[in-house]
Amino acid sequence: MAAKFDLNDSSVVVIIGSGAGGGTLANELARKGISVVVLEAGRRMEMAEFKNDEIGMFGAFTWLDPRTTSGSWYVTKTSPDLPVWTCKLVGGTTVHWGACALRFQEHEFKTRTRYGAIAGANLLDWPIDLKELAPYYDRAELRMGVTGTHGIPRLPASNHGKVLFAGAKKLGYTKYETTNMAINPVPRDGRAGCQQTGFCVQGCTFGAKWSTLHIDIPQAEATGKAEVRPESQVLRIEHDASGKVTGVVYADAAGNLQRQKARIVALAANSIESPRLLLNSSSSKFPQGLANSSGQVGKNYMRHMTSTVFAIFDKPVHMYRGTAQSGIVMDEARLDTKRGFVGGYQMELLPQGLPSFATNLVPGGWGRDRASIIDSYANIAGVWLVGEDLPRETNRITLHPNRKDKFGMPIPNVHSDDHPNDLAMQKHALAQADALYKSIGAKRTVHRLPFPSTHNMGTNRMSEKPADGVVNRFGQTHDIKNLFVSDGSQFTSSGGENPTLTIVALAIRQAEHIAGQMSKGEI
Repeated sequence: MAAKFDLNDSSVVVIIGSGAGGGTLANELARKGISVVVLEAGRRMEMAEFKNDEIGMFGAFTWLDPRTTSGSWYVTKTSPDLPVWTCKLVGGTTVHWGACALRFQEHEFKTRTRYGAIAGANLLDWPIDLKELAPYYDRAELRMGVTGTHGIPRLPASNHGKVLFAGAKKLGYTKYETTNMAINPVPRDGRAGCQQTGFCVQGCTFGAKWSTLHIDIPQAEATGKAEVRPESQVLRIEHDASGKVTGVVYADAAGNLQRQKARIVALAANSIESPRLLLNSSSSKFPQGLANSSGQVGKNYMRHMTSTVFAIFDKPVHMYRGTAQSGIVMDEARLDTKRGFVGGYQMELLPQGLPSFATNLVPGGWGRDRASIIDSYANIAGVWLVGEDLPRETNRITLHPNRKDKFGMPIPNVHSDDHPNDLAMQKHALAQADALYKSIGAKRTVHRLPFPSTHNMGTNRMSEKPADGVVNRFGQTHDIKNLFVSDGSQFTSSGGENPTLTIVALAIRQAEHIAGQMSKGEI
């Protein structure tokens, strides 16, 4: 039975956000007997409310509070008021994600060492490596039910996947398969098996896909040690005269301000809202914002190099049938500077239903060409290109100087300029995807440059030295011992892989550290 804690209970761990990091951390801590209060800005939806409706579920899930953007990246031109696509509900973006669960490669943890100094990039090695994180990757994969790992079978290839694999083989690639996905191929661990309906990112209507909404949050509540408060948007984190965090102020569902005391606060509000909260929590003791003695809070924003290639064939592909991200080509994920860039990228299937395809195909007005492409919808295949994005200090989250949200708090601005490495990788990836599809008879390919970012990382990065980042190797802020960061904002580099599995692995590891520190009385 879910617990209920008093606002003045200063023994609890307050977790801000309930997605991959926050939901996992809550479950791990509660199962260790630690009292947890999860404050989630969005509402709690039940599985029965999910619909196989792209437009409707976008409106139901998405964080639509005002944000602005700046910089030369493509999203500034096409989506200035929605630069990133994150979710606002219990479960966070794990309700929406496509369930692609990949481990980082060894070199991606040590980019400063492996890539050297690169002009315009703020490279830094993680203070941990793949060997140290591997046992936690194992635990995350087993918990999430990641296909292709630990004896869990892979999902079947859709026709869309078979088209991708045929092109990959023709191009001489060898690392292609149905993706490692946190989606059950058959019933497992109390979750149903995949029914191949294709609406994975609209909230799985039968619960085959792992999300903290369906798995970790209920498991945490069942311990009697966790309380989840939906529609509770945290506005600032408070501290005492010594600088120790003492609790948070949040707006409840009615818009009333509440103060929840805490022994520990863990930020898991995503790479936009987490630095925003630290900056909005400035005080006379911390004039630059909490945990920001380094000046690195909000800086080093990464969102992955992305683009999409759609290919038009003579015969039907029916890309909308089957699991959404069921195919991947990983040959280009390697580190090979002979291609003209550092880092690597994946080619992942990107099926789109007709409503979102028609809306997102080419930003801007309609016309004969766009209509002719949409007329070919049944014969179209699509692949999403996703690769490593280098951190830059100038790519950052800042507080808007004038605009405020409905609670009177400054809104975030997301600034990003493409690094030349990103553009070189993007050019290579678009050319390879074109070649892949044309090798098997595509009549035409259409490029869609980046959508609003779903992979947001790096704005409270991990560092060995306090001067270089915001948190240590356990996500514990360098400046404040009882303040943690538990989401993708702690990433030191972006890797070329989807970030969710790494966020979950880090949260499992962080829970062990927090429990150990609490038992010793150190926090």
